[in-house]
Amino acid sequence: MAHQIRITPSILNADFSNLGSEIERVSATSDLVHLDVMDDIFVPNFTFDFAQASEIISVSQLPVDAHLMVANVDLIAPKYAEVGCASVTIHAEATANIRSTLKAIRSNGARASLALKPNTLLDPYLEFFDDLDMLLIMTVEPGFGGQKFMTNQLPKIAHARKEIGAKAIWLQVDGGISLETIESAALAGADTFVAGSAVFNSEDPAQMVTILREKAQLAIS
Repeated sequence: MAHQIRITPSILNADFSNLGSEIERVSATSDLVHLDVMDDIFVPNFTFDFAQASEIISVSQLPVDAHLMVANVDLIAPKYAEVGCASVTIHAEATANIRSTLKAIRSNGARASLALKPNTLLDPYLEFFDDLDMLLIMTVEPGFGGQKFMTNQLPKIAHARKEIGAKAIWLQVDGGISLETIESAALAGADTFVAGSAVFNSEDPAQMVTILREKAQLAIS
């Protein structure tokens, strides 16, 4: 079954000193912008604190898909929904009360998403599917951009697609998505793609988003 394809460029590889303009470069062709929030605790890297992220959210011309790779995410995640994120993703590995936090995200007006690291099994989290608007399968270890796509995650993506079935849950992949990998991820069942290096390291980021979308759509046509 064909799915609607969504491309969500990650600003992790954009020019942090001029993020407003960077987001504007892809605003005409992208569905959302992916905001990687890292705290140097849950992952060994730091990007933005809540104040910095809030400023980005307030000026973004695209709806913001916030990917929270942080500790204490149960307390922080609802705040991202409150300040206007369209979607907020929490990591299963960092969340003390998954169902409660997903419900808090939804109650504050955002789509609720759960992310799984590459070594995290899917089956223990199937019970939360009724609380989800999106499931994120990481195809790299979270923490840094520019990593190689982990093809061993394709069976997990396919398993997730089967379990989602007719549910209205987006299936997102994040990590190493490029012209070389997006087709295999789409064939496995993903419909929402985070692309950082492939987009912002290209000569024409907006055009690259369009090409990525076309390749994914063609793969499932």
